[in-house]
Amino acid sequence: MHLSSERIKTLCRAKRVRLGGLLAEAHVSRTAYYSLVRRGTVLPKSVHALASTLGVAPKEILEEESPAARRARELMEEVECISKKHPHVSRDDIRLTLLLLDEKPIDRLRRGLLRARKSDLHQA
Repeated sequence: MHLSSERIKTLCRAKRVRLGGLLAEAHVSRTAYYSLVRRGTVLPKSVHALASTLGVAPKEILEEESPAARRARELMEEVECISKKHPHVSRDDIRLTLLLLDEKPIDRLRRGLLRARKSDLHQA
């Protein structure tokens, strides 16, 4: 992976921001920016060493999104798929049901029992 100065300049123009303003706001010095642009890669040498030892490209051992972000994206894709099959069901209900199914049954049971006890206390 390398830093594309052309892509950054295009994005700056689109957002009507000068490169200097972007660097100042991001707290990146011009020296650091131009050093990154000149490099063939912005990946640390250790990433290259690990990938090389495994015989794969560096991108094969890197994740672009966190596991939580990936799970959230997958969850929303599942919600959309189910919602298309059952348009009368609330998307929030589908999402909450899928989230509950990710939990261990004993944890769901415990939470349900706690909720029942709390409502019992409020009615007394």
